[in-house]
Amino acid sequence: MENRGVLIGSIVFVFASFVLMISLLVYESYKAKQMKALALSIKTETHPVPSSAPSQDYSMYKTKMGDEGREMVQVPEGPFIMGSKEGDPDEVPERQVFLKAFYLDKKEVSQEEYARFAKMTKRPLPKIEVFEDDQSKLLKPEFAAMSVSWDEAVAYCKWAGKRLPTEAEWEKAGRGEGKRKYAWGETFINGRANANVDGSEDGFRYLAPPGSFETGRSPYGIYDMTGNVAEWVADSYDEHYYQKAPYRDPKGPEAGDLKVVRGGSWRETEHNARLSKRFAAKHWRTDITIGFRCASDVEGGDSLAAS
Repeated sequence: MENRGVLIGSIVFVFASFVLMISLLVYESYKAKQMKALALSIKTETHPVPSSAPSQDYSMYKTKMGDEGREMVQVPEGPFIMGSKEGDPDEVPERQVFLKAFYLDKKEVSQEEYARFAKMTKRPLPKIEVFEDDQSKLLKPEFAAMSVSWDEAVAYCKWAGKRLPTEAEWEKAGRGEGKRKYAWGETFINGRANANVDGSEDGFRYLAPPGSFETGRSPYGIYDMTGNVAEWVADSYDEHYYQKAPYRDPKGPEAGDLKVVRGGSWRETEHNARLSKRFAAKHWRTDITIGFRCASDVEGGDSLAAS
């Protein structure tokens, strides 16, 4: 009986050891899968998807440094096609508009750059009112500035010796002289913009550092005219303004509470990331999808200082 008890105990011990070993193997396999998924998640939130498109030469366009040390690109004088007959009712009529030359920031203003302005002018930093995830995923110095009102964007540009671009200037800087739908062409291509509804196919789940998409630049070499953050422009919003706007240098209707936002964002669909798409928002609105960049006029000495 004693030997039988020992035998049974040994069998139980071996069986228990076997079950424990299988359990450990299953756990380690599960842990490995979780770590792999985490690594992939981190990678897709911080690295853009490479594009096979050939790089373009933008050296024919003059550049200069703004007063606050940010590079600007000169958009040359001339006509372009503004609006779209295939878009929303406020995008018609599709028409030719003539603009004098102007400069536009090559990249959107970053959070680090806005924080420097806020510190020097003793302004509060932007606050995130609504976000369903960890706010630290949006608050990074290298990411585009967001949650900035139209009034704050105007103040930043004035501090930098600049101004907000007009709606017409913004659209020409993104489209060039033709009527392309996106900054790079007619078809939306993943890997050329931080857009398309919270997805990570472009390499970023939410915001991205301005200038992350080399092959998504506009015809003048300007970054992020499609996606990342939508951008405030100087104009007040009027649904029917295009029907009465002047041919030369339109500046929008009389001042009003509603201002124009352009460019789509990391949260927009392909349809709403179109360069002709117009958004309207109250001038005091702050949103995690809205940022800005600045413009300036071409002065007499600019041609000598430009590179």
